[in-house]
Amino acid sequence: MPAETETGVRDRLTAHRDRFDARFADYFDTVAHQLSPLGSFAPEALALVRDMSLRGGKRLRVALLYEAARLVTSEAVAGLEEAALSVELLQTHGLIHDDIVDDSPVRRGAPSVYYAYRERFADRPQTALGLAVLAGDLAAFLSVRVLLTAPVPGELRQAMAAVQATVGADTVVGQFLDLERDFGPLPDRALLDLVSEYKSARYSVLAPLRLGLLAAGADPAAHEGELARYATLVGIGGQMCDDYLDLFGDADATGRAAGSDLRAGRRSYAVCAVLAAATGPERELVESALADPGCPAGTVEQVRGLAGRHGVDARMRADIRRTAEEAAAIAAGWRPRWRAEAVDFFERLPLWAARRAR
Repeated sequence: MPAETETGVRDRLTAHRDRFDARFADYFDTVAHQLSPLGSFAPEALALVRDMSLRGGKRLRVALLYEAARLVTSEAVAGLEEAALSVELLQTHGLIHDDIVDDSPVRRGAPSVYYAYRERFADRPQTALGLAVLAGDLAAFLSVRVLLTAPVPGELRQAMAAVQATVGADTVVGQFLDLERDFGPLPDRALLDLVSEYKSARYSVLAPLRLGLLAAGADPAAHEGELARYATLVGIGGQMCDDYLDLFGDADATGRAAGSDLRAGRRSYAVCAVLAAATGPERELVESALADPGCPAGTVEQVRGLAGRHGVDARMRADIRRTAEEAAAIAAGWRPRWRAEAVDFFERLPLWAARRAR
């Protein structure tokens, strides 16, 4: 991808993020005012949700939402800001519950909501767990409520809320699939893709596409097949990139030590590819490291080395590139019916994202 094209995608993402973050902070101020008379636990939960929500993130979902509306019109679109709040609140819900399921102490460079409660209620762990679950639930229900109070006709509000409720349920199913993946026989590629589709692609890509088109007055159902295929490919490609970087990435660039999926026992795309390629003693080495939180860095390096000898890293990079190119080709096919500027964004985005796996 030419450097100017990569810069263009990054600049569009940054512009959407900066605009949205100010609106997100204002939204939390409004909800905090509503909750302030209602004891101390609910306002404290909202403060933790707010802190984690505003602490980081690329706001890719927000960008996809706004660019989906721009496929139809360059004019301001009513209800789009509420839809953006909704997709990010649903993301916050998922992160809070992810950290509970994974027992993760840190999220975006600070204590996770779960661990913030564990510190606050060190002598009452069940209370800490319950409050963390409720904080995640609060984010989920706010995600639907903000759509149901959007300044748009009632029929549109209902349609947008239905999108979010549906993908919220799909994401929970994805969490079940994600946990089940790590039990039983080594999962095949079809199962890995299914986990990526349900746990990520449907709410991170497909829902913003649907919401943006709906708000702009288009009918996403008329293009459901290609929208779903694009979203699934982008979601799979993004997950493969994450899994690749977890095992093969430069720790200085990623900000984390290699092999966290391996140590946690996650049968990621990368871990499954290494297990499938390894033979004899090599497989024993990988399995000895799998689900061992104390697995030393030297063992991870051995796993990385055998993966390189079998060409696992090169094959993953090629697969990520092919997935991105297929998604880009689908988006290019939108050019005859939708605005070229926004189509360009959707065509370039998968290729830009794939460049992380280098």
